[in-house]
Amino acid sequence: MKKKMVLMLVFAMLTGAMAGCGQDQSVKGDAPAPDTAQAEAEASTETETQAEASEEAAAFEAASEETAAQAEASEADEADEENYDTGDAKLDDPGNQSEGIGEKELLVVSFGTSFNDSRRLTIGAIEQALQEAFPDWAVRRAFTSQIIIDHVKKRDGEVIDNVEEALERAEQCGVKQLVVQPTHLMNGYEYNDLEELLASHADAFESVRVGDPLLTSDDDFSAVAEACHEATKSYDDGKTAICFMGHGTEADSNAVYSKMQKVFEDKGYKNYYIGTVEAEPSLEDVLKAIDGKGYEKAVLRPLMVVAGDHANNDMAGDEDDSWKSMFEKAGYKTVPVVEGLGQLKEIQELYVAHAKKAIEGK
Repeated sequence: MKKKMVLMLVFAMLTGAMAGCGQDQSVKGDAPAPDTAQAEAEASTETETQAEASEEAAAFEAASEETAAQAEASEADEADEENYDTGDAKLDDPGNQSEGIGEKELLVVSFGTSFNDSRRLTIGAIEQALQEAFPDWAVRRAFTSQIIIDHVKKRDGEVIDNVEEALERAEQCGVKQLVVQPTHLMNGYEYNDLEELLASHADAFESVRVGDPLLTSDDDFSAVAEACHEATKSYDDGKTAICFMGHGTEADSNAVYSKMQKVFEDKGYKNYYIGTVEAEPSLEDVLKAIDGKGYEKAVLRPLMVVAGDHANNDMAGDEDDSWKSMFEKAGYKTVPVVEGLGQLKEIQELYVAHAKKAIEGK
């Protein structure tokens, strides 16, 4: 169906182009007849123009077909996701209520996840911890990923605001003091985009303040390292490599992963390793780092706030290139633990501390 629509559009464009050429010819017909050389030159130019138009139309058709194919592949990916259960969306609070906001709102901004249970146990748990810590503030939710928002709405009927919608809701409800607490791991591209969007709405509120992402200060790194160790220390028997999978980014903030590795080492967590899905250190770097150290087993955990697609598939999936499969091929007994950082109480408390600083203007 999409391909037919694309071809109809291309045909319409070609028809319009031909009509334009016909109009040009009728205008020329009213002019005095040119000499033979001039006529041949004009005919040659017209032929070249038509050839270029045909080439452009062909390129447009190819690009349109590729776009349609990508859209169909995306739909196929969504259909594949339904082959496994991500949990009951009805147990999650989308945090989009207009009632009871009042003049003080604490907007929790996350990238988001379509994995319902993980969303509730991580982002939802952070939001609940913030609401308990600041009962005088109305805690609301916004996601930065429109793809996730649309997918959850289509699949589960749950409506989650994007940041623009959440800000408009706050304006309409008469919010005067707005504090935004991101659940982002680091100060990367998305965090910068968030700050720019907030700046465009700043005049609508008496004050707008933004909390720090999870890994900002040296104390943050220390607290997160200790939380990771506390959650995994039962595995730390000297024969087990405890490996964390981060997302990775092209931004300079990707340095947080090497810094966290250094913090692990400085704290004496010598069996702890960090890799990323899309940057460095890579999976290959982690396998090289643990090679020859006598490890028999590897525990895999996401160094991500939520345990979404990356944790379930890239880390714990059965595909040949997943972390689980690659560690097993390397000879290690592998134990994937699909739990996001947001499930750890120590991490929730760290977000509360960041929001507190923002509320107090520190």
